[in-house]
Amino acid sequence: MEEPCPSHKRKDETINMNNELEKKLEQAVWAAHSLFERGKTSGSSANMSFRHEDTIYISASGSCFGTMTPEDFTAITPDGAPISGRKPSKEWPLHLALFEKSPDIGAVIHTHSPYSILWTFVPDLNEKDCIPDHTPYLKMKLGTVGLIPYEKPGSQALFDAFRQRVQDSDGYLLRNHGPVVPGKNIMDAFYCLEEMEESARIAWELYRAGLR
Repeated sequence: MEEPCPSHKRKDETINMNNELEKKLEQAVWAAHSLFERGKTSGSSANMSFRHEDTIYISASGSCFGTMTPEDFTAITPDGAPISGRKPSKEWPLHLALFEKSPDIGAVIHTHSPYSILWTFVPDLNEKDCIPDHTPYLKMKLGTVGLIPYEKPGSQALFDAFRQRVQDSDGYLLRNHGPVVPGKNIMDAFYCLEEMEESARIAWELYRAGLR
């Protein structure tokens, strides 16, 4: 059988790469809409990112999960330099800290999920594993959840505090602010975020009932 010429191979590789990027964007948009529609975030408070080849795609500054489209993602280099698109979310350093942590991390989602935030007001939490595993699924899907001290959103102090603790846990809860959850891909990060919020809801209800 005759081998395809190099130009055809390159064309096929480009098509496959574009198809893969389109699929990742579709999943990111679906996850954003699902989270917004079910009250896991509101307004323009959330952000998400994913890795594709040597580029990071992150939701643009001011974008809303409820109206997210593929055009709302901005391309940046692994060190944060803009490539194309609108201005990236101001919290892009949180995402890059996780992509730098492990090559196995392919996506990151940050929301202001209400039960996760409520749980950060509970005193004397274990800062390296702050959400109790009342059901087995949090540990099975995500692992430990570190509590990051409060710093102003988007501030260098927040980014520094996050980097200081990024190696200590598998997922993260910013005090008074919300979860930051990595995953192998967008859907994996989405499932882990869902499990964190559900675990925080169960823990909060038990705490209110005096059964912590």
